[in-house]
Parts: sequence; structure tokens; C-alpha cells
Amino acid sequence: MRRSYLLTSGIVLMLVGALRLAGDVGAAAALQAPPATDIAMQAGNVEHGQYIAEHVAMCVECHSGRDTDGNIVPALRYHGGPLPFVPPSGEWATQVPRNGGLPGYTDAMAMRLLTQGAIGRDGRQLKLPMPRFRMTAQDAADVIAFLRAVG
Repeated sequence: MRRSYLLTSGIVLMLVGALRLAGDVGAAAALQAPPATDIAMQAGNVEHGQYIAEHVAMCVECHSGRDTDGNIVPALRYHGGPLPFVPPSGEWATQVPRNGGLPGYTDAMAMRLLTQGAIGRDGRQLKLPMPRFRMTAQDAADVIAFLRAVG
């Protein structure tokens, strides 16, 4: 139980730090972005995308299923599931969607999500704790290539 608590505490602290860097997300949540359009996307590097998704952006931490001890289940990596910690009150997501394969996202939508601050398919800001990423186009292309590969 203590290990699970430490893991949960670490994730919460990491997310709080990321949200502080993101600034005032409340006002941004009310805005709707222009539609994602087809883009000429750069070729992505799957290996670099995996590094970003697992060691920088930490996508694997929220978007993966866990066992009762809080450990990521290898067969459920990037398959989504319940949020691995209890969120503070407010407009926070409690279910984390599958992101392996990026179901429902075109490359343009995924690029917008990763480069323009967590804009979802419908053009609206995604709920917290989704970080408001501002990746470079190449880093985003790498993450997209990796997530498509693990689908």
C-alpha cells in the first residue's frame, strides 16, 4: 500500500508542477480552437517518440492500466483506464482514454493536441490533468509515430 501511495503522490506532484507551468488553464478551457486541417506532417521517429512518451511527457503513467498494487500492467500500456490518483475537486477527468493507436484522431488533430495545448478532437481544451503540451512539430510527429505503432 505504501508503494502505491508513494507512486500516487509522485504523480500528483508531477502534475501539479506541470499545471503551474501551464498557467491559467481555466480561461483557456473556455476557448475553442480552429478546426485541425490536413497538414504535411514530418516523418516521425518511433524510438524518439517512445522516449518522449515514457520519459518526458510521461504519457504512459496516466494512459496505462494498473494492477491493484499500482503497477502498470504491460498488456494495458496506453490502453487507458481510471485516473491513477484521486483528482482535486473541479473539472478534472476521472477516466483516461486509450491513446495507443490514437483512435479517433487524424494526424492533424494529434499534432494540434501536442503542439497547441491539449486541444481535443472537438476543438475544445481537454480536461485536466491532461498537460497543455507545446511540443515542437518534430517531437510531436515522433510521439504520434510511436503512439500509432503501439495501437
